[in-house]
Amino acid sequence: MTTRILTGITTTGTPHLGNYAGAIRPAIRASQQPGADSFYFLADYHALIKCDDPLRIQRSRLEIAATWLAGGLDPDKVTFYRQSDIPEIPELTWLLTCVAAKGLLNRAHAYKASVDKNLEAGEDPDAGVTMGLFSYPVLMAADILMFNANKVPVGRDQIQHVEMARDIGQRFNHLFGQGKDFFALPEAVIEESVATLPGLDGRKMSKSYDNTIPLFTSAKDMKDAISRIVTDSRAPGEAKDPDNSHLFTLYQAFATPEQCSEFREELLQGLGWGDAKQRLFQLLDGQLAEKREYYHQLIARPADLEDILLAGAAKARKIATPFLEQLREAVGLRSFRTSVQANTEVKKKAAKSARFVSFRDEDGSFRFRLLAADGEQLLLSRSFADGKSAGAVSKQLQQGGEADVRVEGLGFGLWLNGEQVADGPQFDSAEARDSAIESLREALAPQQD
Repeated sequence: MTTRILTGITTTGTPHLGNYAGAIRPAIRASQQPGADSFYFLADYHALIKCDDPLRIQRSRLEIAATWLAGGLDPDKVTFYRQSDIPEIPELTWLLTCVAAKGLLNRAHAYKASVDKNLEAGEDPDAGVTMGLFSYPVLMAADILMFNANKVPVGRDQIQHVEMARDIGQRFNHLFGQGKDFFALPEAVIEESVATLPGLDGRKMSKSYDNTIPLFTSAKDMKDAISRIVTDSRAPGEAKDPDNSHLFTLYQAFATPEQCSEFREELLQGLGWGDAKQRLFQLLDGQLAEKREYYHQLIARPADLEDILLAGAAKARKIATPFLEQLREAVGLRSFRTSVQANTEVKKKAAKSARFVSFRDEDGSFRFRLLAADGEQLLLSRSFADGKSAGAVSKQLQQGGEADVRVEGLGFGLWLNGEQVADGPQFDSAEARDSAIESLREALAPQQD
């Protein structure tokens, strides 16, 4: 069974170790699993919520695209694109906004944090809060639901947004699905061995706190950043507490269980913090040096990156464009031309359905035939003395009168109110006769408006 995996990263800065360990690395690993249909994107619309520096956003898009590829993402095996290259996403965002409860968005962590900060400062609760920040979860829901992702690898702080995408998708399905679920309900995927990585000062590693370790910076810059990691004052020779060490948490996110066990024991035995930081640098540099070189090659060829992303967008839109048309239809945003065409097709279909044809026979009596859609004769009535009597019987049959079909050899007769009123043709086989009887019953079935 194929599992669709989707994740993205906001283009507001240079990728750091936290981005890599918490989102990029597990996403790339997931894309390499059998049965994975992977969608990975640059969340550059999301970037506009946090950043009003166009040059920074443009630079970040370049750096993050190169990071995904240098990290091992294969654009031939996944769908890799920029969010802003898929115009269906903002349109879906609006459709979802119209069903998303404000109370749900009030509970979003980022919005609540902004409100709490304003209240502590004695300001208006919504001071500085844009609609972009407030409705961020709806845009994220559109990212996920547009491609009906089953699994969404995210950092632990994003679990709530995936759950909100489920809520919004369920609401849309309920309102417009009419028994059909347009959206699959996504699940967040967290690499349990990786907590939210601490930055240089022990808080969550974040560009907002300016406490990050850049992912593909030079070896010298990485070593300098690691040297600034805050540690306690215990001197070399004194036992260190690995479980309360930010440095050990970082090491643990990149090391094997055996390496972690050895490093923990050395800290307990009194390994100096300077030596411990050197160990962390060696571990990271060993894993990232080759990727770093490829990253800088990609940065030097932005036109190649553009081609890769546009090819990914074209692949994504083959799914997004027809799917959005279904959603527009579901909510009532239908083309008048399409409606007229549909009505015309219904009329044509009705015109080609089974029909009664009345006529006067050579002896002056009145009869009628029932013709199938293809013109084949299903019934020929008995003779009636006048047209009114023949018309009354055909009208009764058209209105669903209780007709009784009786087999007569390789033919059949039609009885109505205890009298035989018509005959079917003679057939070469019982199979052909039975097939004709089935067609007759369908033609005489009451039509639903």
